[in-house]
Amino acid sequence: MKKVYFKTFGCRTNLYDSQVMMGSLQEYEVTEDESQADIVVINSCTVTNGADTHVRSYISHVENSGGAKIFLTGCGAHTKGENLLKQGRVSGVFGQSEKIKIDEMLSKEEPFYEPGDLNFIDESVVDDFIGKSRAFIKIQEGCSFRCSYCIIPYVRGDARSMSEDKVLEQITRLARNGFGEFILTGTNVGSYGQKTESSLASLMKKISRIRGVRRIRLGSVEPIQITDEFKEILDEPWLERHLHIALQHTSPQMLKFMNRRNVYKQDRELFELLSSKGFAIGTDFITGHPGESKELWDEAMRNVRDLPLTHLHAFTYSKRDSTPSAVMKPEVNGKVAKERLHELQEIVKAKNLEFRKAFSGELEVLIESEKDGAFIGYDQYFNKIIIDSDEDLVGNWINLSEYEIREESNYGRV
Repeated sequence: MKKVYFKTFGCRTNLYDSQVMMGSLQEYEVTEDESQADIVVINSCTVTNGADTHVRSYISHVENSGGAKIFLTGCGAHTKGENLLKQGRVSGVFGQSEKIKIDEMLSKEEPFYEPGDLNFIDESVVDDFIGKSRAFIKIQEGCSFRCSYCIIPYVRGDARSMSEDKVLEQITRLARNGFGEFILTGTNVGSYGQKTESSLASLMKKISRIRGVRRIRLGSVEPIQITDEFKEILDEPWLERHLHIALQHTSPQMLKFMNRRNVYKQDRELFELLSSKGFAIGTDFITGHPGESKELWDEAMRNVRDLPLTHLHAFTYSKRDSTPSAVMKPEVNGKVAKERLHELQEIVKAKNLEFRKAFSGELEVLIESEKDGAFIGYDQYFNKIIIDSDEDLVGNWINLSEYEIREESNYGRV
C-alpha cells in the first residue's frame, strides 16, 4: 500500500480534519515519517498572507525532497489552490467537505480542483487520534462574524453546528478507546447550537455524563458567547480551569476598526468574574492592525495590565487580501508591530508566572509527550509542566502536589 503523510497547518479544526482523513483511508497507509511518504496531503491554513507563504515553502520542501505526490486541502484550497494546480505544483486540490472521500481524491490520475460545498455539515466520526493523548472534537464549522481582518468566513462558510447525537457518539467511542480529555473545537466554537435548539453549555453538560470523560476543554470563544447558561457550569469539576476568550484588542477604537462585537468594559467585567472563580484566562491579540496609533496602543496596554490574563495567542497583523483591513490606512510599520507584540508578550508572561506562584494546590496533569528523557504535559490551568520519571508516562494522568515553579514552566518528579 502506498504511504500517505499528512502535513497540517493552522488551527485545531484542521487537526481534526486531518484525523478524519487518516481514519477514512482504506487503500492507503498513514505514515508519520515524511521521508517514507509516496503521497503528501497538505491541510493548509490561509488566515494571513504569511500562512499562504508557509504552505508554498513547504510545497517547495517536498518538491526538493524526492518528489512525493502532493495534494492540497484546507482553507488554502479556496484561495491559492487553483493557482498552485495551474502551476503544476500540486496533483489535486479538494475542499473540506470532500475529506471523507480521501481515497477517491488520492486515486485520481488527472489533475483536479474540487473546492466542495461551503454549506456542508460534518457528519464524520473519529475512533482514534493518531499520535495524540487528547482528542479534538469538531462541533461546528464556519463563522458568521465579519471581522475586518479575517478571510475565514469566506473559505469556511457561515456558522453551522454538527449534530449533537454525532458529537456524543464520537466522544463515547473515543472514551471507550481510553481518551479522557476532550477539546471542543471549530471555526467559532461558541456559536454551537444556533438554529438547532441546543447550546455550547447544554452540549458540554451531556458530554460530561459520558463514562470516561475526565476533562473538557474549549477552543477559543467570544466574550459574548459566555452566556448566563454557560456561567452556570463554571464550577463543574469536568470543565478545565482555563478559558480562552478572544479579545483581539483592548482599545475600544481599535475594536471598532476591526469590526469586533466585544466591548472592552464588558470584557473586563467578564474576566474579573472568571478570575474570581479561579480560572486561568487566555486571549487572542493582534498588534499593528491599521489605525493602531501610539496613543491607542498605550491605552490598550494600560487595559491589558488591568486584566487577569494568564495566557496569550498573539501575532502581528498580516495583510489578508480581499478583506476590509487590507486597504485601511494608516498602516503600522512592521518593526513597530513586532516591538508591540514583544511588549504584550512580556506583560502576559509575567502575569502567568504570578498566577502559578499564587496557586498552592494539586495539579492534575495529562502527560502528552516525551522529549530528551523528560515528560511534558498540561495541568488543569493549561500550564505546561515538565516531569522527570523513570517510567513511561505518556498518556497517563498524574496528580502533583509537590513541584517547582520556574519562569518558563513548572517542574516535577514522579
